[in-house]
Amino acid sequence: MDWIRIQEANRAVSDQVFNELKPLVEILARELAARLNGGNKIMACGNGGSAADASHFVGELVNRFLVDRKPYAGLALNCDPSVMTCISNDFSFDEIFEKQVQGLGLAGDVLVGFSTSGNSENIVRAFRAAQEMGILTVAFTGGSGGKMLAMADRALVVSCTAHTPRIQEGHELLMHLLCERLEELMENKN
Repeated sequence: MDWIRIQEANRAVSDQVFNELKPLVEILARELAARLNGGNKIMACGNGGSAADASHFVGELVNRFLVDRKPYAGLALNCDPSVMTCISNDFSFDEIFEKQVQGLGLAGDVLVGFSTSGNSENIVRAFRAAQEMGILTVAFTGGSGGKMLAMADRALVVSCTAHTPRIQEGHELLMHLLCERLEELMENKN
């Protein structure tokens, strides 16, 4: 294991998050707070490790991050195996999030997609459906942003191309910063 290379890549990701992406986190936190306060919900989705990130994010919304408070409306679209396998079996794996967005989403909601490449077809299709419905799309992606970048209303792109784990670590850091700022805005109303 090349500890120095990993440390340098991790430092570069951290620097990007705390410098380049910090203003985007603030904008996004304010937008999410406004939508939650308006009675809308946040849906999230991802595949593999990114599915775990989507579930983690929604857990922080529905339960709590740092503050004991009322739950925020959140739904992880990758957590219902019956729905996912039904759609996959009857139609296509590419439709598993799209159909859920169409069935559960409402104008004003938010769809957050996690994909290190930005090219996950099932998330791209969900973004397309969300845009047609007036749902804000937020991409957590990496590298050059992939297909999701062009479709996202807001994008947090960890530009590291070294390894997927560094992008995922950047997503985790961004997600935690977003959750912390969201709680500040929602609970302190500042």
